[in-house]
Amino acid sequence: MESIVTTRESPIWVDSRAIALLMAASLTTMANATISPALPGIERLFADDPNAALLTRLLVPAPSLSVALFAPLAGFAADRIGRRAMLLVGVVLFVIAGSAGLVLPDLPSIFASRLVLGVAVALIMTAQTALIGDYFTGDDRNALTGLQISARNFGGLVFISLAGWAATLSPRLPFAIYGLAAIFLPLMWLAIVEPPRVAAATGAMPASDHDGHPSWRGLLAGLVLLQGATNMIFFLMPTQISFFLEARGYESAVMTGTVLGLLMISGGCTALLYRHVRRASGAAGVFAIGYAAMALGFLLLSRTASLPGLFAAALLIGAGYALVSPSFVAMALDLAPRRSRGMAGGILTASIFIGQFCSPLVSTPLIAAHGYGELFRGTAWLLTIMALAALLARFGAIVRSKR
Repeated sequence: MESIVTTRESPIWVDSRAIALLMAASLTTMANATISPALPGIERLFADDPNAALLTRLLVPAPSLSVALFAPLAGFAADRIGRRAMLLVGVVLFVIAGSAGLVLPDLPSIFASRLVLGVAVALIMTAQTALIGDYFTGDDRNALTGLQISARNFGGLVFISLAGWAATLSPRLPFAIYGLAAIFLPLMWLAIVEPPRVAAATGAMPASDHDGHPSWRGLLAGLVLLQGATNMIFFLMPTQISFFLEARGYESAVMTGTVLGLLMISGGCTALLYRHVRRASGAAGVFAIGYAAMALGFLLLSRTASLPGLFAAALLIGAGYALVSPSFVAMALDLAPRRSRGMAGGILTASIFIGQFCSPLVSTPLIAAHGYGELFRGTAWLLTIMALAALLARFGAIVRSKR
């Protein structure tokens, strides 16, 4: 069988496989944050439920719990059963579970549907990550990981902006937006082909791409922990920003849609530059720049409630997160051997959503005890320490290269 990795003569973004994978990537932001503008309205709609305040806040990160539990199993299955069917089944389940909130009668059942949505996301993201590694190598792979974050952000911009408008009409209406994922299915069906199994591909793949790093398990574990912490920090925005804005006297649904829209625009545009920034500064330099931008954004949130300050904070946080995120995928795919890319993708996916699910569980008690200002200020200090650590790693790499 001919290797599915080929020499590229045209831009990666015109490859139908890349387009289909980018469509899949756009669903991941949509999965959690689409209903963020509707959260206060949903809480009021189910005000009779004694657990309404907690359950409402958990609706956004609820898919993260089932992704965290299911993604490693999905990765195991992807390495043994195949990627294509997993991706297609995941999108179909995404449409059904995501739209269920339109008709479900109470918060517990909506919460359950969000858990099922997480299973769909686990299937989609695990298959997508493995397919990026199977289809593309080297600079093409780095380019696609950056475009993947752009797709997540621009997809999030469209879906969250629609949700902000829909939430002004009905707190249930944003759930209908999940049905738009059905539009992607025809291209995915046609463009995504099952990669050859490792046994068939042996000898067709470059040795460096096939074998992976000798210590890939330990290095991957470090990436997993760092990515989980990064996503726990970033997810303060979709889980808490609507309540923060409401406490500052803004009309929550519209302003949340605007702030998160700016977050997505900034991230989408910045991620397009990822390949060039990484070439210039290396992986550690990317982390230093990204974490520094996020730190400045959260510091602004802690100090200002003016519209220019809020918008600048969203732009900085979105840009910083969009710089660091592609590095996790690119580095994991470089580390893992081809036979284990599904498992690596599953574990990496799980770490994203463990961080997201833990975010409101950690932040809500801190807000109750110290307020939003102290939470955002402490977050800024933590990100500053992470940026300095990355900067030291970058300088260390430069020194070693000159010896």
